[in-house]
Formats: sequence, structure tokens, C-alpha cells
Amino acid sequence: MLDAYLKRHDGVITLAQARAAGLSHSAVRRRLQSGHWVRRFQGVYFADDRPYTDAARIRAAVWSYGPYGAASGLSAAWWHGLTQFAPDTVEVTIPRGSNGRRRPGCKPRRRDIPSADIVEIRGMRVTNLPLTVVEAAARYGGGAKLMDAALQRRVVELRALWRIHLQHKGRYGSPRARRLLQASDDGAQSVAERLLHALLREARIDGWKANYRVGGYRVDVGFPVQKVAIEVDGFAFHSGADEFQIDRTRQNDIVMLRWKVLRFTWLDLTEHPERVVALIRAAITA
Repeated sequence: MLDAYLKRHDGVITLAQARAAGLSHSAVRRRLQSGHWVRRFQGVYFADDRPYTDAARIRAAVWSYGPYGAASGLSAAWWHGLTQFAPDTVEVTIPRGSNGRRRPGCKPRRRDIPSADIVEIRGMRVTNLPLTVVEAAARYGGGAKLMDAALQRRVVELRALWRIHLQHKGRYGSPRARRLLQASDDGAQSVAERLLHALLREARIDGWKANYRVGGYRVDVGFPVQKVAIEVDGFAFHSGADEFQIDRTRQNDIVMLRWKVLRFTWLDLTEHPERVVALIRAAITA
């Protein structure tokens, strides 16, 4: 029974679990002294007859914070299968008032999460999918690609992300999560166009016209003298196959008229405005 338990849980076991399986303190101590088990955290052990995988590392970290700890952020995203690479630092959300201190390789966040927003996957507590997406996307290493991928794969709906975001306002990363959700919304493109205009004015770049006609199309911003067109895109999940093909045909037609085309997303404008300005300057002065 113990071997089956260890196999199901990546070789990780807590002292409480070992006692529940019938092991005494002395039996646990003998396993540690013989090297069959290794102490990863206080009260958390790893059966050292197998590789210490990312799953084992994350599980050990989460379990080290007790029965009410839950993987969150990028740790939860990896556990849900939303990201390919496990984070180096394991984020664990624990209830307010918990006395869990920061441990090597761990980042505890104290917050009371309703039980409805916690799920158990492979025997470990994890924030549910909508909360995981909005929190992990706001972390460094997550970002727009994570949220966009979740929406494209239809593992979660945008309205569910907005609902969970509003339910958990004030958490760490909330402002950036809001910007990402706004970028995913249907009105993002018109907002992005106004942001682009503001960036151009702030950078004192002139010679451009908004909604400029090039051939049979209108581009978001056009530089008639330099023949540079700037287009603002929304997130990929808004476009189906037909829209994608129409958009590429449109861009090819504009390029055949000897115009350069630069494409930016809402997030380019909000997260990397200096890069956007630098690219536009390079294009209009080339």
C-alpha cells in the first residue's frame, strides 16, 4: 500500500500520511537513516529510489505548508498543464494567519481562497483553472501567451476569467491581470489605437494619419511620405481561419503597393511602449 501511495504521489509523503499508512516515528526515522527516504522539508519526505522530478519538487513544497496550502500562480499553471516548463520557485497560497515561513525554493502568499476556487488534482490542492489563468498570466514568465493559449484551447472562457478576477480583486498581480483581460476583450483594438496615437504624440513623431487609406483598405496609422502602415491586432483567439486568411491577403496587397507594414498588439503598446516607438522610428527613417 505504501509503495502504491508513493508511486501515485511522485515519491513524496508527509509524516502525517506515513503515520496514517501505519508507520511509526521510529519506522520513518529508520528510512531516513538508511537513505531510503530524504527529508525535503520538515515533515515532508521523498523516497529516494526514483528521480526527483518537477512534480515531486512542487508537491513537496505545497505539502510542506500543511493541509490548507494550494499551488497557485505558475506552479498551478504547470500542474494544470497550461505551461511546458515548471517554475524554479514554487508559489503556494496559504490562509491568512498561517505561520508558514518562506522556505528555499518556495514563495508563500497569504490569502483566504474560497473552497469553490480550489480543486484537487492528483492528490494535491491547486487553484482552479480560471483563477490559475488570471494569476499565472500576471506573473513574470506567464503573460499574454498563457492567457491567449488557454482561451484558444477553450479550456476556459473569457467571462469566467473576468468573473474570477472581480471576485479576487486586490490580490498580488491584480492590475496586470486586468490589463491582460482588457487586451482579450472585444473592445481592445479601439483602445489600442488610441494608445498608439498617444505614444506617437508623446514621442513627438509626426507625419502620420489615423485610419489612412492605402489602396482599397484603411490602416490604423499611415505615414504617407515614408509609406509605412501600422496595424493594431487583438489576441489571436479572436480570429478564425477565415479572418486570418482575409487579414493576410489584405497585408500582402498593401505590401505589393510598396508599403512597409508594422503590426503591434495591445500588449506591445502597454507592456513595451519604448520598443514600439523604436521600431516605428527605425521604419520611418530607413
